[in-house]
Amino acid sequence: MARLTARFWVDAYLARLSVYDIPAFVVAHGDDTGGAVLVKLATLDGQAVVFQRSFDLMSGERQWVELSKGAERDVDEAIARQRGFDPDLWVIEVEDRQGRHLLDQDGLA
Repeated sequence: MARLTARFWVDAYLARLSVYDIPAFVVAHGDDTGGAVLVKLATLDGQAVVFQRSFDLMSGERQWVELSKGAERDVDEAIARQRGFDPDLWVIEVEDRQGRHLLDQDGLA
């Protein structure tokens, strides 16, 4: 199966979020072709969670897993550490009091 470029995936994800009126922003623009993507969900109450895409060796499927969860400043520090390792990393911030991120929908893994 052909892989989508990071830029194409990010644009499609932002478009899907906008359909549901969920605000999202590109916080860090990574490599357009092969950059990895982190998605931070801020629930606007001082809490946040950041997701990274992972490959499940047992099923062969891609899935989103939590990289860090808790106080927003702690999550931001975890993201900063990841960016220190990978300057090509994309970071998308989703802001939703209901905790919606849509990463569990078909086509987003």
